[in-house]
Amino acid sequence: MQILKYLIFIFFINNLSFANMNTAYDFKFKSIDGGELDLSKYKGKAILITNVASRCGFTNQYEGLQSIWEKYKDKNFLVIGVSSNDFNQELNSKEEVKKFCEVNFGINFPMTDITSVKGNTAHPFYKWVKSTNGFSPKWNFYKILIDKNGQISETFSSLTKPSSEKLKKAIEKII
Repeated sequence: MQILKYLIFIFFINNLSFANMNTAYDFKFKSIDGGELDLSKYKGKAILITNVASRCGFTNQYEGLQSIWEKYKDKNFLVIGVSSNDFNQELNSKEEVKKFCEVNFGINFPMTDITSVKGNTAHPFYKWVKSTNGFSPKWNFYKILIDKNGQISETFSSLTKPSSEKLKKAIEKII
């Protein structure tokens, strides 16, 4: 009985961190540059949040993410890369990830420190997405499109390239 009470308590505590969160703008990540990446600073902007990894077969999507960032950034649009090792394909440190992204892909959109995106250890943002939308990344380069009100507009698997018409149309619809 004590174990059951403990498990219920742990579940409650884990869910408290996002239970009162109503929009994506309510969340903060650790920035790859150090400090905080506070999504509230981007209120009124559409955001494409993508869990990324440096050693993944989809890593070439960094190029497409950079391209759509450059194309739409002046239209109240933001790309955020959430570095994650949940699928065992990320480099060992945020410094290595940052260097890899800048040198190989010229990435200059905001990125997070290495962050969990699935399961019990997932960042509160990803727990919120799962609880409100039922969406959870099943691999690297899953994409979550947030509208200008901070709500989930659409989600995409890693098979949807950043350069795809489907994703571009979804972005253009909300910006």
